[in-house]
Amino acid sequence: MKLRLQQFFLLSRMKEKDGMRIDRMSKSSSAVSRPLVLDIDDFKGDFSFDALFGNLVNELLSGYLEEEHDASDGHGANDFMANGHLRTTSDNQNVAQGLSSPLFPEVDALLSSFKNSCMQLIDLKKQVDDKLSNLKKEVSAQDSKHRKTLSELEKGVDGLFDSFARLDSRISSVGQTAAKIGDHLQSADAQRETASQTIDLIKYLMEFNSSPGDLMELSPLFSDDSRVAEAASIAQKLRSFAEEDIGRRGIGSSTVVGSATASRGLEVAVANLQEYCNELENRLLSRFDAASQKHELSTMAECAKILSKFNRGTSAMQHYVGLRPMFDLEVMNEDAKIVLGEPGSPLSPSNVSRGLSSVYKEIIDTVRKEAAAITAVFPSPSDVMSILVQRVLVDRVPKLFDKILVKPSLANPPRMEDGGLILYLRLLAVAYEKTLDLARDLRGVGCGDLDVEGLIESLFLPHKDIYIEYEQASLKQLYKSKMAELQAEGFQTSEPTGSIGRSKGASVSSSQQQISVTVVTEFVRWNEEAISRSTLFSSQPAALAAYVRAVFTCLLDQVSSYITEGLERARDSLTEAAAMRERFVLGTSVSRRVAAAAASVAEAAAAAGESGFRSFMVAVQRCGSSVAIIQQYFANSVSRLLLPVEGAHASACEEMSTAMSSAESAAYKGLQQCIETVMAEVERLLSAEQKVTDYRPPDDGNPPDHRPTSACTRVVAYLTRVLESAFTALEGLNKQAFLTELGNRLHKGLVNHCQKFTFNTNGGLRLKRDITEYGEFVRSFNAPPVDEKFELLGIMTNVFVLAPESLLTLFDGTPSIRKDAQKFIQLREDYKSAKLADKLRSLWPSST
Repeated sequence: MKLRLQQFFLLSRMKEKDGMRIDRMSKSSSAVSRPLVLDIDDFKGDFSFDALFGNLVNELLSGYLEEEHDASDGHGANDFMANGHLRTTSDNQNVAQGLSSPLFPEVDALLSSFKNSCMQLIDLKKQVDDKLSNLKKEVSAQDSKHRKTLSELEKGVDGLFDSFARLDSRISSVGQTAAKIGDHLQSADAQRETASQTIDLIKYLMEFNSSPGDLMELSPLFSDDSRVAEAASIAQKLRSFAEEDIGRRGIGSSTVVGSATASRGLEVAVANLQEYCNELENRLLSRFDAASQKHELSTMAECAKILSKFNRGTSAMQHYVGLRPMFDLEVMNEDAKIVLGEPGSPLSPSNVSRGLSSVYKEIIDTVRKEAAAITAVFPSPSDVMSILVQRVLVDRVPKLFDKILVKPSLANPPRMEDGGLILYLRLLAVAYEKTLDLARDLRGVGCGDLDVEGLIESLFLPHKDIYIEYEQASLKQLYKSKMAELQAEGFQTSEPTGSIGRSKGASVSSSQQQISVTVVTEFVRWNEEAISRSTLFSSQPAALAAYVRAVFTCLLDQVSSYITEGLERARDSLTEAAAMRERFVLGTSVSRRVAAAAASVAEAAAAAGESGFRSFMVAVQRCGSSVAIIQQYFANSVSRLLLPVEGAHASACEEMSTAMSSAESAAYKGLQQCIETVMAEVERLLSAEQKVTDYRPPDDGNPPDHRPTSACTRVVAYLTRVLESAFTALEGLNKQAFLTELGNRLHKGLVNHCQKFTFNTNGGLRLKRDITEYGEFVRSFNAPPVDEKFELLGIMTNVFVLAPESLLTLFDGTPSIRKDAQKFIQLREDYKSAKLADKLRSLWPSST
């Protein structure tokens, strides 16, 4: 049942489609009856092929468009079966087999329309081709015509250019002719004017040539106050002409009478003109002064302008500057009072510096005010400012310096209580520095072409020529004064009495006059101040290097002399201690009382020697510090001033080395004395403390004593105490050399000391313990050669401990000690009883 309904529905649908096809065919036939008409204008503007094709087919296919629209609307009911399955292609074909009509009947109508449109397009193409051919012919004709026209225009333009060139040449020629005519006219007018002026000048010259001293018959021009400028100009011209003519005729050798007469006439004119100019100039100056008192700048400017015609206005400028109040005597006296202070008050560089600053500031302010007036009055203000500044530097400033910078005598210099030479040098430096500041300020205000710096240099030239001599003399004076001061401080110590007291007093005096790093620093400060002045007074590298070397040489001499004398004074205490030791050396047979007194004196001598040792080490330490200060000062301040000059730096280094050689020599001698002093005390302690029983104790059955002997303990304690200052004072190679020498001397002294005693086995062990103690102490010297010697000495002491038959093994192990060991073997207690001499002779046939 369901299948039948579906077939019925399909048949009804096909009938509807057949009806729609019939309608489309009727519409197509009507469309064919009305073909599309094409026109060329349809292809103009925004042409669209899609629109053209649509116009051809849309009307014919409008039925299909409607069917497709309906099919899209009923797709769900027609394309699906009732069971929900889509109808297949085979089903459609089965249904279409029953239809006999064509599927696309509009084909014929479309082909007819396309053919019609194609024919129209071919016709339109032919029309377009014909139009293009006609346009090409027209364009070719117009192009030929245009080219012909351009050719004719080019020929016309060339002709115009030729015409313009001829016209320009003509205009140029006419212009040159006009310029020449103008020049001729101007020259003729100038000649006419010159001739007219010459006529007037000759007339005026004849008036001045009338009679000597007669100025009453002159033209009104020369007496009219309103025409003073014109009269001054004419008078200067007449005067210049007359003087030139007289000079020219005086040089020539003409003998014409007329010429002589003319010369005499011009001389009269020159005299009258000179008198008139002087009178006119004085009159203008009087007017200028009156206007100046009233501060009428316009009148002053008018007078200055006229006066500039007389010697370029020099008299007016000088007159103006000379009348300035800043050059009055009262003002200059006030300057001196400001700088010097009240009468009788001592000069001080700081006070002078403040005073000069105040005076110079007042001068700058005044010059600045005058500059404003000068600019408003004078036609050439720079020339007036040059004269004004020059007057300041050659008049006002020198008069002030005459009272400040009084050059002292080198033969009889002022005392240090009165300031000494250093006061003059400090005042000179202050004045020079402040005056350079004044010159810079004046240059800033304006001084024309004036060489201000050159004037300053010429002002100080008398002082700078012999400056370095005063600097050297001042440094020597300062050094002498300081040494006298230190000596006076040393004399303040009370002078003791007695022999022992003299030694103590000598050490006290020596300590009072010990080398002081502060004093050396003061020397450097003096020198640094002197070099700063040298730098101020000289800007040329060669001259500055010469100044610096001279000043630095003074420092080297001072430091060398000071530290050498200090080292010599420190050596004096060592020398006195040595003299005391020698003075109280006793013989072998003396009383107990004398021996006790001698021991007391020996103790005092030892104390003096130890004090002298410490004092000298302090002196050496301060000497090294002083030299380091000089070297640092040279590197930081001096060398940079010497390096620009070839050879100056090397020479200064050589001078420094030479200057320090004397101090090095004194230090070397003193260190040798220190070693002598130490060894003398060591020998004294060993002689006083070492007992015979120390190295040959009795065989009482007690165990051997392994402690160091009392003498060894005293010696090590002494060395530790006294060498503490040496370890602190000495450095580097100096310390190494000193300790090495002392260690060698100590080794030698101990060897000699041992040869004074006889040793048994226990005594040999005690000596070995002492040598070990000494070796441990000298190990602090950091001297390998000394350590080696004490090590060998410790080995050599085994000759006292070993049995006679074991000695050979000792020498075989250490052959280097054989020679010295032979001497030590003779010190054995059993040397004779054991017949060690024969055994040694058999062992070493070459030994004696």
